[in-house]
Amino acid sequence: MTPEELSDYALAKPGAWADQPWEGDDVAKVGDKIFAFLGDGGVGVKLGTRAEADEWIAEFPQDASVMAYVGRHGWNSLVVGGAIPDDAIREAVDTSYDLVVAKLPRSQRPASSSSISS
Repeated sequence: MTPEELSDYALAKPGAWADQPWEGDDVAKVGDKIFAFLGDGGVGVKLGTRAEADEWIAEFPQDASVMAYVGRHGWNSLVVGGAIPDDAIREAVDTSYDLVVAKLPRSQRPASSSSISS
């Protein structure tokens, strides 16, 4: 999977939209919240608790790392095109999207926000 394909995948989620809140940082948002940091060689996603995110680091030590600033909240950077299978990367984006949507006020949630239908 290329970074462009990953970006397309994330932005195809219900209610997802592209933003650049900081110069040079492309993100995918749902409502007013970021669910994926879209980089040239990877993606930053929320994987649950810090302990759940640490499982990714244990399984893929070369291609998963704690994100700066938000890592303590369960966010990791995952390398695209490395040891992490494409399906696992897509699953991580799905998880991040679902976790962020669940925290949105009902008024900001997309009508169809389940990853199962994506």
